[in-house]
Amino acid sequence: MAAGLKTYLQDPFLKRLYTEIRAAGPLRSISVDLTHVCNLRCSGCYYFAEGMDRYASPEDEAEFEAFVEREKARGTNFVTIVGGEPTLVLQRVKVIYDNFWMNVATNGLVKIPYQGFEKMPIGVSVWGDHETDRRLRGGGKIDLFRRALDNYRDDPRVFWYYTVTPGHAHEVERVVQQCVENGNYVLFNFYGDLERRGGALDHRQGFANVRREIDRMIERYPDRVLMTSYFSRVVSTGRLYDERWGYDVCTSISSDNPVNAQRVKNGKPYSPHFRAYNADFRTTRRCCTGIERDCDSCFDVWEHFSWVMLNLKKHLGSKLEFTNWLTTMYLFYLINRIVDFESGIELLPEIHARVGSPAEAKDLRLEAAA
Repeated sequence: MAAGLKTYLQDPFLKRLYTEIRAAGPLRSISVDLTHVCNLRCSGCYYFAEGMDRYASPEDEAEFEAFVEREKARGTNFVTIVGGEPTLVLQRVKVIYDNFWMNVATNGLVKIPYQGFEKMPIGVSVWGDHETDRRLRGGGKIDLFRRALDNYRDDPRVFWYYTVTPGHAHEVERVVQQCVENGNYVLFNFYGDLERRGGALDHRQGFANVRREIDRMIERYPDRVLMTSYFSRVVSTGRLYDERWGYDVCTSISSDNPVNAQRVKNGKPYSPHFRAYNADFRTTRRCCTGIERDCDSCFDVWEHFSWVMLNLKKHLGSKLEFTNWLTTMYLFYLINRIVDFESGIELLPEIHARVGSPAEAKDLRLEAAA
C-alpha cells in the first residue's frame, strides 16, 4: 500500500491535492436537523416520509447551545445541517457556522443573508426544470426554482443540489445551463422514489440516461460541475468494486445508536465519530437519511462521498483508481471549503480531465448500467 501510494504521489498534481487534504486534517463529522419545521412538503422527502419531524426541536435556545458545546467537547469539527428547513432558524445556522466547518441544505425559498455567512457553503435544492420542480416541490403552484435563482444570483457561496429523477434526463441540460448562467455551481443527486409513485420517478429503472447527461455537462462546464463522472456512477449504480450499496456497507451510521450494534461489528468501514442527530438535539437515528427505509432507495450524495472516502484501499490498484479516490475526497473538502475554495476551484477542470472515462471505469469493474 505505502509503496503504491508513494509512486502515485510523484505526480505533482496528485501530490498537491493529497497535501492539501492532509494539511486540513481528518474530519469528525455529524449531521443535525436544526428544526423539525419546514415551509414545504416535497414529494418523496425522506424527512417527512419517515416521520422524523416527531422529534420536536426545543424552543429553549439553551438546549441547542448545550448541544453545540457537547459536540465541541467530543471533538466534532464538521457539521452537515439538514431538515426540516434550516433558514427558519437562522440564528442556529449562525452558531454552527461560527463553530465548525459546515454546509447547509436549503429549499431556496428564504434567502440566507450574505453578511455574517460570507463563506458558508450553501446547497440549494432543485428537482428538475421549472415545471417538474413546481410539481414535486411547489405543490404545483410555487415556482421554487425561479425564486431560488433570484435569491442566489451570482452568489459565490452557492451550489445547486440538483436531484435528478430517472425519467427526466432530458431536463438536465436546461437546468444546469440556468444554474451556471446564474453564477453558481452544480452538484448532482439522484431521486429515490420513497412514495412508490413509479413512472418517471421510479429509481428502479436506473439512471443510465441521467449519467450520460451528467457526463455531457461535465464536458460543457468543467469549471462548474462539482461531481466527477466516476463518482456519479458510484452513486447512481450503487457499486463500488465488489460491494453493492446497502446498510451493511453504509459508512454514515450513528455509531452510538443500538440499532447499529451488529453493523459496526461486520468489519466494513464506518465513521466511529459520526452521529445523525434528530431535531431534539439528543437522540440519533440509524443514519443520515433513514430510520427504517430500504437502502435501495438511497442515493444520498453525502453518504456516498463517505463510502468512497473510507475505502482508500480498494482504489490503490492503479494510478487511475487512486486518482478517482483522491479527486472524490478533494471535491468533498472543496465543496465544504475545508481546503481553500478560491484556489481549489481553479483545479476543477484538471480534476475532471484526470478522472477515468466510462470505458476505463468499466475496466475497473464498475458497472455502467444500474
